[in-house]
Amino acid sequence: MSTVYIENRPHQMNEKQNLLEGCLSAGMNLPYFCWHPALGSVGACRQCAVKQFKDESDTHGRIVMACMTPAANGTRISIDDPEAVEFRRAVVEGLMLNHPHDCPVCDEGGECHLQDMTVMTGHAYRRATFEKRTFRNQYLGPFVNHEMNRCIQCYRCVRFYREYAGGGDLNAFSLRDIVYFGRERDGVLESEFAGNLVEVCPTGVFTDATHKRHYTRKWDLQFGPSVCIHCGLGCNTSVAERYGTVRRIVNRYHRAINGYFLCDRGRYGYEFVNSSQRIRQPRLRGRLVPAEAALGYLRLLAGGSVMGIGSPRASLESNFALRKLVGPEHFYAGIPSSEASVLALMLKILRTSTARTPTLHEIEEADALFILGEDVSNTAPRMALSARQSTRQQPMQGLERLHIPLWLDHPVREAVQNARGPLFVATPFATRLDGIATRAIRGAPDDLARLGFAVAHAINGSAPSEGVVDGTAEIAEALQRAHRPVVISGASLRNAALVQAAANIARARPGAALALIAPECNSLGLALLDAAPLEGALATHAETLIILENDLYRRAPEEVADKFLSRFHHIVVLDSLENATTRHAELLLPAATFAEGDGTFVSSEGRAQRALQAFVPPEAIAESWRWLGEWKSLDEAVAALAADIPALAAITSASPPASFREAGQKIPREPARYSGRTAKLAQISVHEPKPPDDPDTPLAFSMEGSPNQPPPAVTPFFWSPGWNSYQAINKFQEEIAGPLRGGDSGVRLFEPAARGNGYFPGAPRRFEPKPNEWLIVPIHHIFGSEELSRHAPGVAELAPQPYVALNPRDAEAFGAEVFCLGQRVRVRLAPEAPSGVVGVPADIPPFLGFDLPMRAEIRRAE
Repeated sequence: MSTVYIENRPHQMNEKQNLLEGCLSAGMNLPYFCWHPALGSVGACRQCAVKQFKDESDTHGRIVMACMTPAANGTRISIDDPEAVEFRRAVVEGLMLNHPHDCPVCDEGGECHLQDMTVMTGHAYRRATFEKRTFRNQYLGPFVNHEMNRCIQCYRCVRFYREYAGGGDLNAFSLRDIVYFGRERDGVLESEFAGNLVEVCPTGVFTDATHKRHYTRKWDLQFGPSVCIHCGLGCNTSVAERYGTVRRIVNRYHRAINGYFLCDRGRYGYEFVNSSQRIRQPRLRGRLVPAEAALGYLRLLAGGSVMGIGSPRASLESNFALRKLVGPEHFYAGIPSSEASVLALMLKILRTSTARTPTLHEIEEADALFILGEDVSNTAPRMALSARQSTRQQPMQGLERLHIPLWLDHPVREAVQNARGPLFVATPFATRLDGIATRAIRGAPDDLARLGFAVAHAINGSAPSEGVVDGTAEIAEALQRAHRPVVISGASLRNAALVQAAANIARARPGAALALIAPECNSLGLALLDAAPLEGALATHAETLIILENDLYRRAPEEVADKFLSRFHHIVVLDSLENATTRHAELLLPAATFAEGDGTFVSSEGRAQRALQAFVPPEAIAESWRWLGEWKSLDEAVAALAADIPALAAITSASPPASFREAGQKIPREPARYSGRTAKLAQISVHEPKPPDDPDTPLAFSMEGSPNQPPPAVTPFFWSPGWNSYQAINKFQEEIAGPLRGGDSGVRLFEPAARGNGYFPGAPRRFEPKPNEWLIVPIHHIFGSEELSRHAPGVAELAPQPYVALNPRDAEAFGAEVFCLGQRVRVRLAPEAPSGVVGVPADIPPFLGFDLPMRAEIRRAE
């Protein structure tokens, strides 16, 4: 730590940070625009000016930019010096010369960083009377709205989009003294992280296009701290509600997981909650019935012969409630054995491996990555963003010798140039990371597993192998040279050998971390309940079948699901959206979504986190655990679960209990300026209604409550006096870009074992193409392959049409269309695809229910 004197008072600062970071970490207000904690400093806006003095006898000093000045020991500065104050005010006045007077109609109004900084600098009167510069706006797709007239040329957007996220279609175009930030022409932004422009931009140039359709000011939204349910990473989100509908999702900072950024599926997939296909009332034999009658009939059926099918997208509490209701021996996981066996293997590795399961932040800091079998950009997008940052680590290791601090962004990039650290990607088809990969290797799943086994053997000769595979030596050498190597694999290809090979590499290379990607938001939590796979249910009979938040037509072929469901006298389905399975329900119960209910989810990291409701749902919607269980509160359900399943005992500390109080008060879900509490319900009563009670959390459905900062797990939104934008996060961190005060939320269920179980045995046999028989492999898509987000209009717009991906040599025998798995679809050429392997879009109609990968025939469409 270094001592920095501000207004002649000593402050302790991190010597590896700059003065702006140090001042903000110390709780001071210093305006800025171009600096961003994840992007570093470029000194473009000149807004963070302070007066620096040589020593205590220096009374004149000089103006410096705090973001470009290191927090060196003995530094003396003044934020309140009149010359520095006037400099900052003049900078804002210059920026405002061309900025429109449209705050009342700007989507950013009330949470605008430019508004906050303008007020902070004291600029309150506009002297300029001439015409303003104007621009033509662009269509950028269904997620991001463009309003270029509001731009202040901070360059944050292109720095994030191009340099951080790796996008190529958004740029800064200049002509004389004019700079335009946009695309070469109108069109959908290509990056899967484009939605972060909404929070990165300090003004209203880039705003949430989905929010625009049902816009509400930030201060009139009610928030809930939640967890993203669209993949297995467990990114933290804040759900914003008004009038009983979800209005938007914003990032909820978690240093170990998502940091400052979300993928676009996690940010915009929320609109399924507002879908017209929502189930909102209980139905018995197709007729609406009161909740009490539905619950009574459920209890009647539960007293007989009953079987339950759980779900990897339902919470731990809901799966446990069903397991408790039907008995452990009659509870099935609801996923095919091919997936269940890989998840069981992953769980075994997490419990017994000596390798640490890294957080996404630790993956960012890795200096060598080997991705084996996973198209991370589509199965775990936020992890792919971390992988991009990891390629900078090894080239930056020599910067200390050059005396270039890591926060000085452009000098760092100038010194590094185009150098990248080792990143190896081994998948059947091309990925978005191939462009920055040291080497991209294509192969059938078994051949990729053979590569993994060979790498492990090359690192440590005691590991089993099946001979040398192309690329082995290069990958092994990079992992051995690295200080913080990470191996990534997962369950998307349902190939146990891939996961075993990754585990062998992590064991062969002491100190290597091992990240295993689970397919859905609670796949790992479901695996911890140790239920039999779906095939076990298919071979069992009972009078009544209860299906929990699971569309069986996504898990099994249509004819298999039809035959299975026809065997039962009574079928009870709990779900939030209509689907093929709900059509078979005798009793249909409306299940709460992540925004309307409370529950615990276990991420791929093995971190148990709690998603807490943002609002009380209308009508009879309730959490599935509340329909199925007899507990009166979430705490009771969690306690029962922890007592019954020792492996999940730690989940009781995933979030503060409902009895927690901050300064004797509950935590408000609504900002202090929340308005319309009477008017918005005037059609019911002109009297202000009593806020709903919340027996499950320490949060209140009100603006009343403690003004203190709550624990991170129950922080519904970030706000601080003078900081209305998302930049208020600075006030909640122990230090800038560090953990939140109170520590990272959630609890890790697994830590490295002291001693491992040895290596997994030999690699699978080499893949051999067969005449007239093809290996059909799933190709995952960030937009379309996830069940719930596909019901969001923006996501549905970007989902691909059905296709078959073929190597051009293999495609020569076919025309433009083929018959594959009984479907007529067009051919998409994939030059990188291995011969004999065919790709189809995963979990996108009509390719639902097939147990992929599988061998099958394809034929020319006449």
